[in-house]
Amino acid sequence: MRKLLTYDISEITPYINWIYFFHAWGMNGKPAVAKEKLKADAERVLASWEGEYYTSALFAILPANSDGDDIIVDGVCVPMLRQQKSYDDGKPNYSLADFVRPLSQGIPDSLGVFCTTVNLEIKSKGADAYDKMMCQVLCDRLAEGTAEKMHEEVRRHYWGYAPDERLTMEQTHNEEYQGIRPAVGYPSLPDTSVNFIIDRILNMKEIGIRLTESGMMTPHASVSGFMFSHPKSHYFDIGKIGEDQLRDYARRRGLPVELVRKFLMRSLIKQ
Repeated sequence: MRKLLTYDISEITPYINWIYFFHAWGMNGKPAVAKEKLKADAERVLASWEGEYYTSALFAILPANSDGDDIIVDGVCVPMLRQQKSYDDGKPNYSLADFVRPLSQGIPDSLGVFCTTVNLEIKSKGADAYDKMMCQVLCDRLAEGTAEKMHEEVRRHYWGYAPDERLTMEQTHNEEYQGIRPAVGYPSLPDTSVNFIIDRILNMKEIGIRLTESGMMTPHASVSGFMFSHPKSHYFDIGKIGEDQLRDYARRRGLPVELVRKFLMRSLIKQ
């Protein structure tokens, strides 16, 4: 299954997580009245965009199985990283591949692949720094909100593994749903060059997303990643990895070690 969804601004506004909006403005610890004023300004801007701008989501639900730390998605290999930190309590080291049925079992599983973005023409209509900052932060929140709404529709309808799910927006933002949607660049997917694989699967250009040499997306207000339905899937931080895993990962990616080293510089254990 492959779908392209388009949303009006008003459809996504309820899915905005205002906690991250305030964080972007450095409002943590500020008086409630200041936050309410800022939010009111943001809501006026969002209302002014209604009918003129929109957001887009592109996703596919595809046959998949894991093979070691790789996930084979519709014939495409997506190598994953694994935690290497030692835990005193015997806690396992996770990889996202753990949440997809192993190929050795001979039973097909599924994986979701997605990307979301905002209309390319959304720009600040004001000349001052405040207006530009407001536009940038709202576009980022709209891209995240679009991923949130798309994931909800995928769980309840398109993939349909949670058709009876009924959550409040607070529960949604607290990730109380079944499954996860880890995004590229986040703790469990620190390698932004994975976007090249996602682009190969989805063709991100269809919704206006272009990739830089490192796999960063433009427009900046874009989100990409994977969707897992496993009931025990959860978010985690890969943390630091060693030279051994770097070389193994580069081999599985089919890329030179030194190039992959650049992609994973922040995740490497300092020698």
